[in-house]
Amino acid sequence: MTLAVLCGSNGNALDPDSAAQVTDSLTAALLTAGATVMVSPASAEDVPAQLRHLAQLAADGEDGQDDLLVCADDLVAHPSLLWTLATEPAGRSTALVAPAEHGDLREDRGRLVPAETGDGTVRFLGALCVARADLPLLAAAATRAAELADADDLPDSGGALAVGVRNAVDALLPALLQAGLVPIATRVRLLRATRVGTEAELSAARAEVAAVDEDAARLREAVKERDDFFTTYAVSTWSPVVTRACARIGLSPTAVTGLSVLFAVAAALAFWQASRPAMIAGAVLLYLGFVLDCVDGQLARYTRQFGAFGGWLDTMADRAKEYAVYAGLAAGAERIGLPYAWPLAIAAIVLQTVRHMTDAWYGVLHDEAAARRGAGTAGQEGAGGVGAALSRASNRVQADTGSVAYWLKRIVVFPIGERWALIAVLAALTTGRVALAAVLGWGLLAFAYTLGLRSLRALSMRVAVLDRADRARHRDDGPLVRTVLARAGWSAPLVLAAVAAVVPAVLIAVLLVAGPPDGVSRVALAVAAVLVLGAGLSARAPHDGPLDWLVPAALRAAEYLTVVAVSLVGDVPTPVTYALLFALALRHYDVTARMEKGAPAAAATGAVLGWDGRVLLLALAGVVGVATDVEGLLALWVAGAVVVQAVVDRRAARP
Repeated sequence: MTLAVLCGSNGNALDPDSAAQVTDSLTAALLTAGATVMVSPASAEDVPAQLRHLAQLAADGEDGQDDLLVCADDLVAHPSLLWTLATEPAGRSTALVAPAEHGDLREDRGRLVPAETGDGTVRFLGALCVARADLPLLAAAATRAAELADADDLPDSGGALAVGVRNAVDALLPALLQAGLVPIATRVRLLRATRVGTEAELSAARAEVAAVDEDAARLREAVKERDDFFTTYAVSTWSPVVTRACARIGLSPTAVTGLSVLFAVAAALAFWQASRPAMIAGAVLLYLGFVLDCVDGQLARYTRQFGAFGGWLDTMADRAKEYAVYAGLAAGAERIGLPYAWPLAIAAIVLQTVRHMTDAWYGVLHDEAAARRGAGTAGQEGAGGVGAALSRASNRVQADTGSVAYWLKRIVVFPIGERWALIAVLAALTTGRVALAAVLGWGLLAFAYTLGLRSLRALSMRVAVLDRADRARHRDDGPLVRTVLARAGWSAPLVLAAVAAVVPAVLIAVLLVAGPPDGVSRVALAVAAVLVLGAGLSARAPHDGPLDWLVPAALRAAEYLTVVAVSLVGDVPTPVTYALLFALALRHYDVTARMEKGAPAAAATGAVLGWDGRVLLLALAGVVGVATDVEGLLALWVAGAVVVQAVVDRRAARP
């Protein structure tokens, strides 16, 4: 980590000795942690020279693989705020901001974007950390800003001339935003950070900093500022106590994640027993496991122990725990003679996994739209239309923190806290089948709500993201698609993927209505499999449509529904079907979690046959009558591949 301290210029009325002391406490903390501190050699009044110095530091950082923390010398703040900037997880750039009614920037889903007139919600506080992956962008942006400063045409974050630029860092952030950077917004909450320009302001700022217990504030700030309703009021009110205890006894976030898994598995086993005491015990264990699930993130933020593997493991553990609980509820209901519990669990795992795939890619879409907006190449979302109106309404609701509308919006999407709370309450009071039916029903409503609104907003954004990614990996294409079907070069990938999802759904409906399978159903299965494989014909086509971010989710739906159709035709025991779906879900969460958490892509790209190979294998197994054996073996193969790859990557990540 390199810290670049930039000397202030315009209007700074501090005594030179006082100005030199402002960053002493900030830099001391980073020096202790092993950072390299560099004070800009350029004159305080020579903003272009400071920007060129930053460009050179960025170029040097590219060679040395070092993040660059940039700080103005008029910032008075708690040292841990700079350390927070420097330790943002997943290698993302971040900037220090404070809430402001008419700020120069806008926070959107935790990211910073340029503000339009009257649109700003935060103001920049003169410190930002540029991740190593963004150093080339920094070098180019700083060079461009220096050229503009030489020409006296330096823009500020709102696009106007920078009349009040006090420091080169004030010119740098707007240049980065215009270059397409979408940094994380690190908001000042309980800690203090102020930029000062006079001796009186300096004294007042130091007094504010000294008045706050830094460690206690850091612990409280480890709790997410905006979380879901159940988490906010039933967990975060007391989880910091557990977080502090874990820190004192030296538990790592990964160890806490492991404990939360154990609690969830114990809850699933209790639900399997299905007696009333066991169901109540399972509900309590589930709640405590969720508390630990929140604590692992709080502990990581409190101790600043982050890593790509830890983020990946947390995501994978969350899904594995939830789906293990579904299985426990279904097995317990079957144990006491309640029918249809396993089909409900199967429907729930399919729905929830497809939902999460849309969540992951909508997040990528939103970040890309923000980056293009900063660079002035965004779509027309802000110009009008239904999508634009929905976007503005959503922003207004999100800004009204704590209102009824705010909480309704948070609850209706059925986040994990609400899911676990619903399961715990219904399991304790009723049966596993009732709990699964409620999860499925609410999940369907939430999926319809989010998919409809996001699709309208995506049409307004007019941004493509899947075409910029490793498409074959995220589609999970196998050798059949990559080497044969993709040669067809068909277009309309979303249409073909949607058809692939609808076909097995229709076949399932027909099989459920028609009763026990017969020879005709096997022929229908073969035809359906061929139609599903048709989604591979457009694998090489540009995935640049405004809704093509839905292709991975549609392919997941197509494959999972094919598994269900094969199970119906082949009379596969429902637990075996669920086990295969569980394994496939882990495989696909592995791919998206690596993308979201900045973990390296697995070496075994396209492993385990790909979605196309698995569909073909399962269809053949259903036709020849060995579906149960093939599904069981495939479940072991897929799950084993995920575990082995995780172990290999974990060992490779260790120093």
